[in-house]
Amino acid sequence: MTATHDGLGVDHLITSNMPLVGHIVRETMGRVPSHVNRDDLTSAGLTALVQAAQAFDAERGVPFERYAATRIRGAIVDELRSVDWASRSVRRRARDLDDTRSRLASSLGRTPSVAEVASAMGLSPDEVVANDDDVSRAQVLSLQGATTSSLDELLPTQAPSPEQLVEHQEKLAYLVEAIAELPERLRVVVQDYFFAERPMADIAADLGVTDSRISQMRAEALVLLRDALNNALEPSLVKQSGKPGGCASRRREAYFAAVAARHAEGARRSPQVTAQLSRQVAAPVAPAPRRLDVAG
Repeated sequence: MTATHDGLGVDHLITSNMPLVGHIVRETMGRVPSHVNRDDLTSAGLTALVQAAQAFDAERGVPFERYAATRIRGAIVDELRSVDWASRSVRRRARDLDDTRSRLASSLGRTPSVAEVASAMGLSPDEVVANDDDVSRAQVLSLQGATTSSLDELLPTQAPSPEQLVEHQEKLAYLVEAIAELPERLRVVVQDYFFAERPMADIAADLGVTDSRISQMRAEALVLLRDALNNALEPSLVKQSGKPGGCASRRREAYFAAVAARHAEGARRSPQVTAQLSRQVAAPVAPAPRRLDVAG
């Protein structure tokens, strides 16, 4: 295929190779966690396709499809890295720790202790725990994995039983209250990204930060939301975060207490008022908002 640098030639390269983006995104989605947003990867791939069409030089003898595929895959990898809270060094050490644990488990016939893993790696136990904590905070999990019930069960069915309706209303109330009690900037990110479906770049511009920082703030907010729901409904699922008694731990506990206090106050409201609060927290709501994920 020969490319020209006029608009017609570039447009033809883009439109005729758009299925290539879909193919690479599908291929990538099969190797990444389910929380990864397909639309974000597709957007990154399409942007790379446009850039590839504009920069393509047929005289180099490389087929456009091969050239574009390389650019698209690179852009998708960059997108995945931008939403990964853990650094490459943390991921690399995590892989080394996993390999060491597997090797020790095979030789010992049991799960090795933190001290045994640390000794085999030449690290201190605190370093092993710290790396595990970093990976845990970076791991984003679906809301469907945050509680014992799936997200579908949080929504009313066509013919809900009274018990299901009460359970749904309570969980929805906790989610609304948890969002309302988030620190202001985190709440803005959640509302704008998931409910208003605004692009990260626009949110970043409003808050005066980078796109990468918005990704981090989103992940931080979702960790708090997941832990707030679990603290209220399934306390055994709440993981210790940070140093016990430290500033971060105290802030988390204060947040949980604020959510509980708001819920206690909300329990005295009528269902109509609770529904109104739900609309206020979610406003402005898009017709089909993004799936709300939480970070683990």
